[in-house]
Amino acid sequence: MARTVSDPTSGGGRPSNASTSGAGGGRQSIGEPRRMKNTARKSTGGKAPRRSGPFNPAPGRNAPGGRPSIADSEGGGQQRAKRRYRPGTLALKEIRRYQKSTDLLIAKLPFSRVVREVAMSLSSTEAGDLRWQSSAIMALQEAAEAFLVHLFEDANLCAIHAKRVTIMQKDIQLARRIRGQWHGLG
Repeated sequence: MARTVSDPTSGGGRPSNASTSGAGGGRQSIGEPRRMKNTARKSTGGKAPRRSGPFNPAPGRNAPGGRPSIADSEGGGQQRAKRRYRPGTLALKEIRRYQKSTDLLIAKLPFSRVVREVAMSLSSTEAGDLRWQSSAIMALQEAAEAFLVHLFEDANLCAIHAKRVTIMQKDIQLARRIRGQWHGLG
């Protein structure tokens, strides 16, 4: 029979044999490791926080400029985490927003500069004394944006046909080639 040692926390000084010392028993045989009960721990229920890298400092640390951010200087309360969307959700949201709107997508001033620059390079006059009505530049911009949107729609169909979701240069080239000489503008 194995010799038993009394556990001081069990409250009993009775000797017992080793066969009765289970996970809940108050006695332990010499030479056997002591068994411990696993206690349940509360879980936070979410994913582990993302590790901070060189470009995204850990939450609660100072901002890259050395000054503490506004959330750090406030009274130590629980700060609300920034909403993180799943991949593709924001893209779909953006698509819906641009499909609803009717305003122009290209900025007016840069487009106007490009139009004037191209017109100056194509015109035979050295002085560049071409004057443009604002409605003429707006008409050119409407036509250019309509052409580009239609081209990207066709290129998207070409990419989907190739079982891809990413538009590549070869999709745009194929779309222009299928359109023909004048509909694809040459």
